[in-house]
Amino acid sequence: MDKKQSNKNVVKFNRWGYIFLIPFFVTYVIFSFIPLCSTIYNSFFENYRSGLKQIGPNFVGLANYGNLLGTPEIWKYLGNTLIMWIGGFIPQIVIALLLAYWFSDPSLRLKGQRFFKTVIYMPNLIMASAFSMLFFALFSDSGPVNQILLSLHVIKEPYKFFQFVIASRVLVMLMNFLMWFGNTTILLMAGMLGIDSSLYEAAQVDGATASQVFFKITMPILRPIFVYVLITSLIGGLQMFDVPQILTNGRGNPTDSLTTVIMLLNRYLTSKDVGRGGALSVFMFIVTGILSLIVFRMNTTKDKD
Repeated sequence: MDKKQSNKNVVKFNRWGYIFLIPFFVTYVIFSFIPLCSTIYNSFFENYRSGLKQIGPNFVGLANYGNLLGTPEIWKYLGNTLIMWIGGFIPQIVIALLLAYWFSDPSLRLKGQRFFKTVIYMPNLIMASAFSMLFFALFSDSGPVNQILLSLHVIKEPYKFFQFVIASRVLVMLMNFLMWFGNTTILLMAGMLGIDSSLYEAAQVDGATASQVFFKITMPILRPIFVYVLITSLIGGLQMFDVPQILTNGRGNPTDSLTTVIMLLNRYLTSKDVGRGGALSVFMFIVTGILSLIVFRMNTTKDKD
């Protein structure tokens, strides 16, 4: 009897769990699943506006995908996106690892940790549009950066940062680094604080150096969080839009070197080209899934080894 009663209680508790999950599933279906299905459906149709005339919707099958993949611009813009993401992510993860290690190491006894953690995280709270406008003002031809360089006689005339490919890309990378390294630091630090201190004590007894402790103990245990950071950063990097859009006023200059895939998608949607916009969205969905799967596969292989 007691066993049957306990089983009934378990069923009742499970029922409440499912009830609390209902709002999430309803929200997901309305705002994610239905738009995803609608996007895939629209990608098979020719549907755009030419002047005041509406063309379509006409079913064209995979023609939108063929036209999209056949244009060299899409691969150029995908390359731009990956270059600017990688250039911002590498210093982000390196600095975040160092800061997380320093903050989580009790032997260092750093003072004012709460203050520095708050300062590090604060850029993550600033909107990307505000960051872009700030950098546009700082690095403009008559901005403070050029004025300082002129006063120090480093340059003889204002340096046009936004007219050179490398300089403009570096600015985008720098902004992405400043906006996200604080969030990455907090995540990695949380993972490091969860590592059993007895492992470090045993390593010290065995005479392990600091680098050996970091690469043999900290990094292997931290790998799941590291993979999570990599995946979320990859997804965010492929969706890069607001910083280059505002910094270049939507033009992606110089020579389209700052144009990202999502900026191209915005152009399609602005011109009411729903068909090609849907095809590009599905293409990015597939690319993101493939790259994420590769990262997970790499992690699984290392675990097996």
